[in-house]
Amino acid sequence: MVQTSSVVTHFRRFAGALSLVSVIALAPPVALADTPRDWVGEFPNTDFDQRSIEYDEIVTDGPRRDQIPPIDDPKFIPAAEATGIGTLEPVLSIGINGDFRAYPLRILLWHEIVNDVVGGVPILVSYCPLCNSGVVFDRRLNGAVIEFGNTGRIRHFDMVMYDKATESWWQQFLGEAIMGEALGDRMKPLPARLESLEKFIARAPDGKLLVPNDERARPYGDTPYVRMDSSRLPRRRFGFDLPSEIEPVARVVVVGEQAWTLELVRDQGRIEQDDLIITWEAGQNSIHDTGKISSGRDVGNVIVQRRTDSGLEDVPYDVSFAFAFGAFIPDGELHF
Repeated sequence: MVQTSSVVTHFRRFAGALSLVSVIALAPPVALADTPRDWVGEFPNTDFDQRSIEYDEIVTDGPRRDQIPPIDDPKFIPAAEATGIGTLEPVLSIGINGDFRAYPLRILLWHEIVNDVVGGVPILVSYCPLCNSGVVFDRRLNGAVIEFGNTGRIRHFDMVMYDKATESWWQQFLGEAIMGEALGDRMKPLPARLESLEKFIARAPDGKLLVPNDERARPYGDTPYVRMDSSRLPRRRFGFDLPSEIEPVARVVVVGEQAWTLELVRDQGRIEQDDLIITWEAGQNSIHDTGKISSGRDVGNVIVQRRTDSGLEDVPYDVSFAFAFGAFIPDGELHF
């Protein structure tokens, strides 16, 4: 059976409901949907008294614990042999110790979390389609390897995860524990790229591609986020300071506490700041445009590298929506 309700419900929470985008401007602000009293039944081991946020920053719109199911037993094929996926579709990719793997957004938007081991390193592949944040973390914490799941909740329209060791709650965008025993712990982000499948195969011909464990479980290749990244959304829905020239769903390239609008990077083609180099090249579909991801408009590919004595090295970065940068890095510097 095709199961779509949890992801679609998340988007309706974002959009405000009657249609997926057209009435966003009429939607009321998000309201608190449940409280710690409701959470305890699902998360009996979470210490909700330890927190760095206010309870009412957490909202839910129906999904509960792991109803957006993480992938704990990922299945791969040789990427060069892939069929049924557009060559310009986006993948979140990483290479460790010669082991290169790509995780298509057509799968991640329905699962959001993959617990995997790449090149001997336990990793967490995380993607929140509501804010377009895709980050790969090292999931070794305090001497242990931790697995993650999805609370079903969001904060500032970003996924809230939980770890299966302490059931602490974690902010996906930051990789930081915001509630529970692990409060204040942060995972190490790993260099990964958001690129087209075509570009991944070109740089890693022997690389592996994540495929669904069950092709029928979700409408992989389709997306409910139609026209989301080309809509003018009311700023009151977000409440975070952004320059008036920047739309909340404009893409920005986030590196640490700095961000550059994708438009700026695209127009210049190459940006250099100190030892940092950011480049843009055409040829990647947006998953937030048309119903079929392979038909999505071209938002291009971004690579972020740093000069070192031994040459250029990839650095961790995120291509998220601007509102997320404003929410989670309020004192950051935005270049536009």
